[in-house]
Amino acid sequence: MVCPKSPNISTTQQGCSPTLDAKASPQPPAAPALLEDGGNWHNWSRRVQARPARAAQPRNESEIQDLLAEHAGEVRVVGTGHSCTPLCATDSLLINLDAHRGIVETCADPQTATIRAGSKIHDLGAPLRAAGLATLNQGDVDVQSLAGAISTGTHGTGPSLGSMSTAVRGLRLVLASGDILECSADRNADVFRAARISLGSLGIISEVELQLRAAYNLHEREWKADVDEADSFLEHATRHRHLEFFWSPVRDVLYMKSLDLTQDAPDPLADRERERIAPSHEVFPSIREEKFNEMEYAVPAEQGMECFREIRELMRDRHPDVFWPVEVRTLAADDIPLSPAFQRTSVTLSVHQAANLPSQALFADAQAVFANYRGRPHWGKFHNLEARTLRPHYPLWDDFLAIRERLDPAGRLLNPYLRTLFGI
Repeated sequence: MVCPKSPNISTTQQGCSPTLDAKASPQPPAAPALLEDGGNWHNWSRRVQARPARAAQPRNESEIQDLLAEHAGEVRVVGTGHSCTPLCATDSLLINLDAHRGIVETCADPQTATIRAGSKIHDLGAPLRAAGLATLNQGDVDVQSLAGAISTGTHGTGPSLGSMSTAVRGLRLVLASGDILECSADRNADVFRAARISLGSLGIISEVELQLRAAYNLHEREWKADVDEADSFLEHATRHRHLEFFWSPVRDVLYMKSLDLTQDAPDPLADRERERIAPSHEVFPSIREEKFNEMEYAVPAEQGMECFREIRELMRDRHPDVFWPVEVRTLAADDIPLSPAFQRTSVTLSVHQAANLPSQALFADAQAVFANYRGRPHWGKFHNLEARTLRPHYPLWDDFLAIRERLDPAGRLLNPYLRTLFGI
């Protein structure tokens, strides 16, 4: 159903508690400045640069609609700018939703929350836990906005766990026309299926209904392992809720990390012998102080370790100067058209390089390896594929483009990068 322009008002259902009522609550503090002096914008690693003609930080859904009505040209939305690709770059209108954040309501039955799109993932953990809830899974970086993480398919690790997009139960989209489209599995289901990973091309996400679970603690363990143990990684992964490893090119060893559910109380002696027990939202994230660029591909799980061995050989032979690790995780299959895990259980492999060092040759060589394993790129991490090479890897590629054309026929929510990506 397409709703007319309306104020951002939440309806509290039975069993649901309003957390920040959109109509009655004061506006959140002013968001930090979006542009540098001189009007320039750059992403987190500074790899992507842009100079928008206008930048705006709407405080609510109605203000998003006003911006679309006032501005006739291209519109892109940016969260934290953590993507290594030019998804958000524009010389027209750049919208940031940092001022449109907060939990609207939480529900104990079903265990869900309605959350404004500009909310940062790291701001959700404590209030959700206070309501007895927690996210199903997260990645190890939690600085992204919720809408940005969903739109690019951000994920954690766990063979039975999908990306954050798979936890989405409903979306409110502000279409290019300014109309509001509410979608879920029961309402505008075709749009909902596609919008869970849409690179911001179907509409501006205003609110997200997210599937949660009862709050829980995780037991984290870290240990060093011989590189040969990578061969049994998938077998070991089935014994843990979460398992991943970082391969160090310098030391040629694996640094393993497992996270498992526990009924034990949080351990005040955190990080004792590389082990701790803490609330899930405290355990998931890792501190990343140094800026980097990253390439990640998802390959069929059964070929994951073969692909890792080839990446290891490539880096040792052709890029021995790269000391940043390769991260290896698991990802459950899903039904989202543009998902890297669409209809296949996957292993994801991430190659990193410091933001101030050249990465072009490393990424070009790694991408060639991933291509041999039918790899699909993470949309928020560097790749240079275009529609011609992407289409064969996504069975519903053309279906997605048809929905995009229907919702935004003038392509107002596209930038030059997305036009090339989609072949428009």
